[in-house]
Amino acid sequence: MEFPHSGMRHCACTSGGMLESSHSSSHSLSAYSPYADHALPRDAAVLEGPVAEAGSGVFTGLRRRLRRERRRRKVGRAYDMALEIARVVPNAYEILDVGCGNGFIAHHLAGLLGSYVLGIDVGGKPEAPINFRRYDGKHFPASDQSFEVVLFCYVLHHAQDVAAIFSELGRVLRADGLVVVYEDIPATWWDRLICDIHNRQWRHRTGECAFRSEDEWRETFQAAGFEVLQQRTLSRWRNLAHPVQRQLFLLRLNTNTPQSN
Repeated sequence: MEFPHSGMRHCACTSGGMLESSHSSSHSLSAYSPYADHALPRDAAVLEGPVAEAGSGVFTGLRRRLRRERRRRKVGRAYDMALEIARVVPNAYEILDVGCGNGFIAHHLAGLLGSYVLGIDVGGKPEAPINFRRYDGKHFPASDQSFEVVLFCYVLHHAQDVAAIFSELGRVLRADGLVVVYEDIPATWWDRLICDIHNRQWRHRTGECAFRSEDEWRETFQAAGFEVLQQRTLSRWRNLAHPVQRQLFLLRLNTNTPQSN
């Protein structure tokens, strides 16, 4: 799920009023005469407008630069994740990205693998140009057994009904398909603090977040009829704005255990 960013508008200072008063003066030489008593104050007034406009331009430029830098970091993190996923599922052709957010992971992954990647989300249209369908929060907009790989990139802790999510996952995933799950793990007091902050930011939009330990996630996957093929701990410092321990899980359907509904 992607975080919304609100733009900032800067109101530039105008100096038309001050310039107009200097031009309309009946003492034509007083504004620039070194012998006039009011020469310095009037000169200061005339120069105040351009100086203010120059300052306004600097701050506007800085804001634009910061917005571009945030976007570059966002796109860069998505590329790093897409590259990581491509190494885990190098031969996947049809991929479903559940909760695709801004869409940059799906966009990069399609380019890296030459695959068909469909992004679905309950929110609005993603920023990146991808194949996208609106998700109603209950049923994946996809046909049965239509995807080789399904992605949940920091999404499951937002799910209000994990059992329903896994039921839909079992429906759209092919029998030999794989599931890639990224999750925040509240392993230490610091991680729990970061997760609590994240919950406060999102609970009014998606409901209460449910962060789980590694063992709790493994139990959840097993109860849903999936087995963990691979598991890897990721650095909490890969995103300095959200420094929490992360875990990458690679799952597949457990054919020896009937999937729960």
